[in-house]
Order: sequence, then structure tokens, then C-alpha cells
Amino acid sequence: MTNQQRTWLGVLLIVVGFFGHFFAARAIGGTYIAYRDHMAGFFGLLVITGAIIALLGLRFWKGRQDITLLIIGVVQALFGIFVYIERFNIGRMTH
Repeated sequence: MTNQQRTWLGVLLIVVGFFGHFFAARAIGGTYIAYRDHMAGFFGLLVITGAIIALLGLRFWKGRQDITLLIIGVVQALFGIFVYIERFNIGRMTH
């Protein structure tokens, strides 16, 4: 896999993560508040995990931005898929 392919795969996975949050917000009512909270969650996670992964990249794979972006994409896709799947459990949660 080339550097460019890893970069595009990372971008694609970030988009998958975004849509996980987007469709979860849509599924729980699609209200302004649902979209606002899910988009804030996505971008908050992107900033926090992106910063952590970028710092790790500086230490362990310096100069390989393609690897950094790919790992960020994988993390965002996993979070997005998790958020989307967990929306099915919102009504079943008990305190």
C-alpha cells in the first residue's frame, strides 16, 4: 500500500466515523440538540485522539503522516461505529 493510499484510507475512515455520529443523531430523533451533541462529540474526539496520536507519531513514526492519518481514521471509525450501534441501547438503559 502506498503513502497516498494510506492517506486516502485514513480520510475515508474519518468520514465513516463522522457518519456514525451523524446517523446516530438522526436515529434518536434528528433534533437540533441531537445533531449538535453528536457533532461536538465527533469533533471533540477527533481533536483529543488526533493530538494523542500525532504526538505518538512524532515519537514512533516521525515523518510518516500517512500512518498518523490512517491510525486517526481507524480510531474515529471505531468510535463512530460504536456510537451508532449504542444508539440502539438508549431506550433499554436503566438506572
